[in-house]
Amino acid sequence: MDNSPTALFDSYEQDFKQIVNSIREKLEGGGENERGEQRKAVLRRVEMELDEADEMVSQMEIEIQGIPQSIRHSYQNRIKSAKSDLTRYKKLSKDTLASLNRSDLLGSRGTPTTSDEPYGSSDRTRLLAGTALLEDGSRRLQDSQRIALETEEQGADILRSLRGQREQIQNARDTLTRADTSIDRASGTLKKMIRRMYQQRVVTGGIILVLILLILLILWIKFFR
Repeated sequence: MDNSPTALFDSYEQDFKQIVNSIREKLEGGGENERGEQRKAVLRRVEMELDEADEMVSQMEIEIQGIPQSIRHSYQNRIKSAKSDLTRYKKLSKDTLASLNRSDLLGSRGTPTTSDEPYGSSDRTRLLAGTALLEDGSRRLQDSQRIALETEEQGADILRSLRGQREQIQNARDTLTRADTSIDRASGTLKKMIRRMYQQRVVTGGIILVLILLILLILWIKFFR
């Protein structure tokens, strides 16, 4: 798994581009041949995709906070470009819906209603629109599950990293404890050595003093008796 600071940003940006491509196909593709309820159903799907694209931009704005300052400027420009595309397609969707509503209004005024029109066409259109909405909902659910899995994996990686750091800190603490014990032992040994050195100096001084006294005693006996 890519753990770079821009991995999630790139993932959200890729999802945004896929959603925008789908919106572009619906608004600028062959949708002009669709009429009435079919076209409205398409525009409803576009509105849902625009909301999803808006959410991707929000996620990108969150992720950019963790990107290093040295490369953040280029990613800010990418967010600006994404916002510009989103604004343009929102306006295009709104204008298309308004144009469709005007066309329906003019058509309902200028075209007489005929009894030959099949009653099942409206139900079929609604069924197709419902099926398309269900497919869009399933796709969004899959995307949400994928994002949730990625987030869960990142959380697990963070927990593993924190666990490793905790073990390192514990090991360092144990090492310091052992070092303190060793220092205490060395300090005790050094104190004992110093104490013995002083004892040896006292004994040595005592021996020298005794020898001096013996010499003086021998000299006194030799010269004064």
